Amino acid sequence: MQIVAFDFGTKKIGVAVGQTETNSSSPLQVIFNKNNRINFDEINILLKEWKPDIIIIGKPLNMDGTDSEIMKEVERFYQKLKNIYDAKFEYVDERLTTFEARQIFDEKKVEVDANAAKILIDNWFELNKE
Repeated sequence: MQIVAFDFGTKKIGVAVGQTETNSSSPLQVIFNKNNRINFDEINILLKEWKPDIIIIGKPLNMDGTDSEIMKEVERFYQKLKNIYDAKFEYVDERLTTFEARQIFDEKKVEVDANAAKILIDNWFELNKE
């Protein structure tokens, strides 16, 4: 099955793709939001091209496991995606994914966001091992 993961941010959204048959993932791109509005035009193009069976959204939690400040915006993003695209949707805890991506990619901003989304897929694979 094809997977697309989104690492949501108000200014940009990191995107990665994965494949369950090979348990592989790779960073894809960063979607830049415009005028404080989510760039759903670009997201729709991406979904039509990749046709994911599973969509993973990073769930921003505080270190103590409570919802972070941005969680309400992430929930709106999640619900809008569910309204425009038919797939299985899952949240994956994104605590420390951006930190981990920065460690790997040495602060190169575009790579960080897309690689944070890749880490979400890798974590999903880890959680769904058989």
